[in-house]
Amino acid sequence: MSVLEIYNFRCGNTLSQPFCPATGWASLNGGTTGGGSAAATTVSDYDSLVAAVAGTQPKVVIISGPITQDAAQVKIGSNTTLVGASSSVILTGFGLLVRNDNNVIIRNIAIAKVTAANGDAIGVQYANNVWIDHMDLSADTTHDKDFYDGLCDLTRQADFITVSNSYIHDHWKGSLIGHSDSNGAEDTGHLRVTQNNNHWKNIHSRTPSIRFGQAHVYNSYFEATTDGINVRQGAEVLVESNVFDGTTKPLFTVDTGGAVEKDNVWGAGTNTVPAGTLSTVEYQYDLLGSGAVIAAVVGKSGNTLSFDGGAGGDAAPAAPAAPSRTATGAASSAPSATGSSGGSGGGDAEESSAPTATASKKSSGKKTTSTKAAKKTKA
Repeated sequence: MSVLEIYNFRCGNTLSQPFCPATGWASLNGGTTGGGSAAATTVSDYDSLVAAVAGTQPKVVIISGPITQDAAQVKIGSNTTLVGASSSVILTGFGLLVRNDNNVIIRNIAIAKVTAANGDAIGVQYANNVWIDHMDLSADTTHDKDFYDGLCDLTRQADFITVSNSYIHDHWKGSLIGHSDSNGAEDTGHLRVTQNNNHWKNIHSRTPSIRFGQAHVYNSYFEATTDGINVRQGAEVLVESNVFDGTTKPLFTVDTGGAVEKDNVWGAGTNTVPAGTLSTVEYQYDLLGSGAVIAAVVGKSGNTLSFDGGAGGDAAPAAPAAPSRTATGAASSAPSATGSSGGSGGGDAEESSAPTATASKKSSGKKTTSTKAAKKTKA
């Protein structure tokens, strides 16, 4: 398998340019390019994976097939592109960690059943510019809520992060953005996160739960999630073009957060969050319109990418530079990159009732497009 094939992934369902650039917040702060044009290494077991993704040199790592290991998270070094070769790639029993490293791309991998002792399925701490795309993250709800940890926890000054085109399902605790009410001094000015084109299903809480940061959630389908987007202490959220089906509290807060919402289908629930201030963001993006979300997301999110053959070779095309744009958004200035160490993300207690599945409903709406201009910031 050539490295060129890695960059011939289909972006969604449409063959795009050879390199699919990061979207959302991960496209700013110089962009997220991972290993760029580095030669590829293919791995098929846990120990080889640990060795291949270590260090800060540019690298492209392909996981060729499923790996099962009851083990700690694999720590990914800076300037890494990590991809699953096909939809058969599933990591069972262990997760991935980006901590004190920057510029990482993780795509087309399923991660399942990572026990709490082994950490989150994906954890990002003290890291800038991480793009998590086309992932399938799950556990189960037959064990109690603390048997597994989070599916995708972005904590401790994580910044310029995008989670896109992913299927996040069958778990008690989905995604933390900010792990503690007492961590405001460290997290304020960071935790800029985009979550778009995701399918959340049968998740009890944290879809996501946000503290102190700025989150943009759009083009996503929330199916049978007990709690929806929890806007917590100091958070500002822009919520657009989403569908909630069977969600008790689609957009809510018990703290001091605020939200701006546009074109969302709440189902039987309501929005109870006070009006917020995050009405624009500093990057370009396309809105599907709530009426088109279900068809665009169901069956297409997750580790569904395939390779397009392409010419052989030992080097991938160079990743394009992030475009220079004019800022019109109201987001805060970029923080300096941090290299400090810290403990685990941790988590807080949630309600203990299990989520229940409900039938999905397709709603209608007009397709809209938003093209917010963007500015490249420097960490």
